[in-house]
Amino acid sequence: MYPPGYQTFVAVEALSQGLCGASRPGHFTGVATVVLKLFNQVQPHTAVFGEKDYQQLQVIKRMAADLDVPVTVVGRPIVREPDGLAMSSRNTYLSPEERAAALCLYRALLAARELVVSGAKRRDNILEAVRQIITSTPHTRIDYAALVDPTTLQDVEAIASEARLLLAVWINKTRLIDNTLLSESRLCCV
Repeated sequence: MYPPGYQTFVAVEALSQGLCGASRPGHFTGVATVVLKLFNQVQPHTAVFGEKDYQQLQVIKRMAADLDVPVTVVGRPIVREPDGLAMSSRNTYLSPEERAAALCLYRALLAARELVVSGAKRRDNILEAVRQIITSTPHTRIDYAALVDPTTLQDVEAIASEARLLLAVWINKTRLIDNTLLSESRLCCV
């Protein structure tokens, strides 16, 4: 993929900032570069990416659109364990006690959804409830909890029609991410 002397990289500037980009500088430049190289080599008509890493999905969509790559980038719903934990290879790093603690992410998403269904729209109210659930769980530390526009990933003050709740939480030494779409017009699944 990267022969000796390789010097060219793809950066999707705005979407790569903040959220996971703040914790992993340069990560999305590497993602965009390798995905573009794969798109060029394979020339797919459609590329499917999971919504669990929602920021990565948006970076790839923007990269393909900005560079006129003839591919349709499609997001697919998060696959969850029976108890709601988002499937991830990182889950194998969790002890049984940490695995139980990790369920606070799913509980926080469900609580946010219930708040929105009951009429809550303001970011501060929603994020406060999310933070309380997570911080009251042992072994947890919030990296970020954000309510953002689903396309631009910019913070929103309130849900106007829909917003994406994005979470990154440390369970001791393991960092997990999860998210859900929150919509005032319909009940969204997590």
